[in-house]
Amino acid sequence: MKKYQNVSIIKSAGDVVPFYADKLKRSLLKSGASNEQAENIIAQIQNNLYHGISTKKIYQQAYQLLRGSSRPLAARYKLKRAIMELGPTGFPFEKYIAAIFHQQGYATQTGVTVDGHCVKHEIDIHAKQNEKHLMIECKFHHREGIACDVKIPLYIHSRFNDVKEGLDKLSGYNNIKHEAWVVTNTRFTSDAVQYGVCVGLNLLGWDYPANNSLNKQIDRSGLYPVTCLTSLNKNEKQVLLNNQVVLCKEIFSGENILQRANINADRMNSIMDEVKQLCGQQHQQLH
Repeated sequence: MKKYQNVSIIKSAGDVVPFYADKLKRSLLKSGASNEQAENIIAQIQNNLYHGISTKKIYQQAYQLLRGSSRPLAARYKLKRAIMELGPTGFPFEKYIAAIFHQQGYATQTGVTVDGHCVKHEIDIHAKQNEKHLMIECKFHHREGIACDVKIPLYIHSRFNDVKEGLDKLSGYNNIKHEAWVVTNTRFTSDAVQYGVCVGLNLLGWDYPANNSLNKQIDRSGLYPVTCLTSLNKNEKQVLLNNQVVLCKEIFSGENILQRANINADRMNSIMDEVKQLCGQQHQQLH
């Protein structure tokens, strides 16, 4: 990858690394930008580079330039940060992850309380498909630079063992295959991954596993969160989240969803246009 004049930039975790134009270009192309659009944005950003600039600042510049060209492209580009905007509580993230598993054919429930062998446990998501039952715990982070260390899978694995031992005593559960999952919107440390692999605990993070990460699953499903939308402000997004509207495709249900956020008719049209461009194809496939 090509550096640009050996400029050093600061990542969200505080690491100092060289600026790579090719890496920025890949992220722009991934959002759906054309090669020409990506090259133009990179050229403008390079003119404003300086030593010690943060990756957040570079992202903001790229996002604003992309937004000026195409709102749906900008919405896809901000996906990772949009998921972080599902906070401050973890419940919208749990509902979002439940929707991803539901699209894969699982029947899902959130906030399920089950009896373990020793104590009761509240499970973030219970997903089942035929004789396969998943206990999914969600670890939501509202800012970058935070990773799930080994303490998280250790804790979840011990809870899973207690739940499984409790269920094994019940009739009708002999043929059920139980799996434990930990899902995060950031990343896992190497120790967390090593432990998960060792004990058979399924880990799903933003970039893990490499071929089936959360990032890749969202790309395949087209399930974009409402926080992606560039035509909504922060307060309007929060109103929708408070009304348990998490997915862009849920807005297809009718304009009354947008009315809950006190959005006028003129703006509704532009918002609906963005939603249709962003996930209209997926909407047609799913309904």
